[in-house]
Amino acid sequence: MTAAVALTPAVSIAAPQNYSIGARDFEKKGPHGSVKAAGGTAHTLYYPADLRGDASTHPVLIWGNGTGATVEQYELLFTHLASWGYVVAAANTGQSGSGKEMLDGAKYLIAENSREGSVFHGRIDARRIAAAGHSQGGGGAIAAGADPLVKTVIPIMPGPQGNVNKLHGPALFVSGQADTVVPAFYVHSRFLACDQVPAVYGQLKDATHFLQGETRYRLVGAVTAWLHYHLAGDQTAKSVFFGANPGLAQDDGGWSEFKRNNAANAI
Repeated sequence: MTAAVALTPAVSIAAPQNYSIGARDFEKKGPHGSVKAAGGTAHTLYYPADLRGDASTHPVLIWGNGTGATVEQYELLFTHLASWGYVVAAANTGQSGSGKEMLDGAKYLIAENSREGSVFHGRIDARRIAAAGHSQGGGGAIAAGADPLVKTVIPIMPGPQGNVNKLHGPALFVSGQADTVVPAFYVHSRFLACDQVPAVYGQLKDATHFLQGETRYRLVGAVTAWLHYHLAGDQTAKSVFFGANPGLAQDDGGWSEFKRNNAANAI
């Protein structure tokens, strides 16, 4: 699959619509500046600019690009997450379907957390690691999600890599209504097969595989909300996906389908 997608600013972010708590609220920039740096030769890192002066530990997102895509094409998402306090390790490859390249990013940051003199010394929380990716990288996120290091996964328009039945933590499956590369019905089938953990399925309205226009901002907000609940325990973020009237289900303008499995309905 060729899956280069440019997550670069193309439109202004619309104001949140009139529903209770939605993913749009998480499209707003967080309180931190962001820094981009090399993580050895294999990864590119994004993290809060005030990390060194902050005594708290930070959750981690490991990322896999689509086939043939580069880290820079997803930079809007990474800088946004850094502004919310996350450390991102994105694998510098367009072939991340094995999940190994992504897990190596987590292991790099865990090692840096113990290294005196590192900007990450004492700042990484190895108990709060998520895996996400797009297309082949989405399959890679599923593969990485079998590892005990990974608490939750976000496969975005994922390829066939990985086994959803080996996941041990919650999963957010994202498809595009107009995606002809990884059709929505295929992503939905992977969601249906994932019945051993809480799983949520969201279909981005009118989105192609390349996340054109406003659809990329909808994705950024949903990813941020999912991470903020599962890695930061934010109860406002929880209500975007769970409970009797979840915000994402109300957002008919951005999401054409929303489903939860039985385990997710019980949350």
